[in-house]
Amino acid sequence: MKRVAFYTLGCKLNYSETSSISRMFEQKGYEKVEFNQTPDIFIINTCSVTENADKKCRKVVREAQKINPDGYVAIIGCYAQLKPKEISEIPGVDAVLGAAEKFRLVELLGTFQKDLTAPTAKVLASPIEEAIDYHISYSLNDRTRTFLKVQDGCDYPCTYCTIPLARGKSRSDSVFNVVTAARQIAERGVKEIVLTGVNIGDFGIQNGVRQSNFLELIKSLDKVEGIERFRISSIEPNLLTDEIIKFVAGSQRFVPHFHIPLQSGSNEILGLMRRRYRRELYQERVEKIKSLMPDCCIGVDVIVGHPGETQEEFLKSYDFLNSLDISYLHVFTYSERPNTEALNIRPTVPKKERAERSRMLHILSEKKKRAFYESQLDTTRTVLFEEDVQGGMMQGFTENYVRISAQYDPLLINEMKEVFLMGINESGYVEVYEVDETLELIH
Repeated sequence: MKRVAFYTLGCKLNYSETSSISRMFEQKGYEKVEFNQTPDIFIINTCSVTENADKKCRKVVREAQKINPDGYVAIIGCYAQLKPKEISEIPGVDAVLGAAEKFRLVELLGTFQKDLTAPTAKVLASPIEEAIDYHISYSLNDRTRTFLKVQDGCDYPCTYCTIPLARGKSRSDSVFNVVTAARQIAERGVKEIVLTGVNIGDFGIQNGVRQSNFLELIKSLDKVEGIERFRISSIEPNLLTDEIIKFVAGSQRFVPHFHIPLQSGSNEILGLMRRRYRRELYQERVEKIKSLMPDCCIGVDVIVGHPGETQEEFLKSYDFLNSLDISYLHVFTYSERPNTEALNIRPTVPKKERAERSRMLHILSEKKKRAFYESQLDTTRTVLFEEDVQGGMMQGFTENYVRISAQYDPLLINEMKEVFLMGINESGYVEVYEVDETLELIH
């Protein structure tokens, strides 16, 4: 029995796909092991959102060679689709599979025997236009939360982004099949499903034709028995309709937590990025959410240093973010990506200036997060406890994404508990009392 190990770089969508591919191997009789347990086969699922992701791929290949110099190394994922020839020349790589091939790698690579006579790795990467099939995927490595892929690809030509080139056009499975997958997940005892994809608000396109929409999907998922929480991972502001917001506000299963990419608070930069909204619409979405769900957690993606972003435009973005009733930021520093329109936009922002702007927004994010956590103190929430245990403490999240810390108790793993939020510790987590038994969990 051959042993196979997986390493995933990038987003939760990649993690869900890696998990599904690993189950394909296990069904064929392979033994799944950890990366450092001398596997016969290494599968590395890559990201290419930033330059650092490319460098990380090369580092993981080197580590695989140290662990087992005779191991077979296959590279899949976004970087593999965008740069197959470049990856094939990395010492130690045996195969590179593109977006249309990665779910067939067990079939395509056969016995996973190294070809010592080949000067470079085998490349199986079709043009991205051929990546038209949809493969439903979900992670099962964490028995408390599962990331369920509901959509793939993207039809939005943002100037800084390579994802359409790496994953192809927007496509989805049927509502029926997604609901079926959610029921299968529920049977495994999972309490929370996080819906993920490239552009999940665009759900419903099958074979190039719209068959349904995201609102229909979440209404159907809301009826799935056994899942106590559904969480929407990220949704474009122009696709986050009032109807979706109202439905989440009235749902018992969809939690009050939205992650809404903004990318810039400057309308001029949004135009240069070819985003499909302006900041006024974004502000309307935030205000609508807070009017219906005052305690809702709202996360924001923002990019600093995009070409054309002068200091004045950055400060417009900073001031806009500061004015919004949001809970945290995910800050990305712009990096040049081949074959993107942003390469032709001037002026470029010096890397030192990009780093300083990123630092400023990280500080703002910490302030926003602290203020949000403080607003939740002295309230009662429900926590789903996770398996993550560090230093005798366990963590979990409330329905509105407040991270809490409690003394480790194995009986609490994957349990929903009503707790009273009492204070913020030095690590930035919230301390709680358990309400239903009036027991102190942490002090």
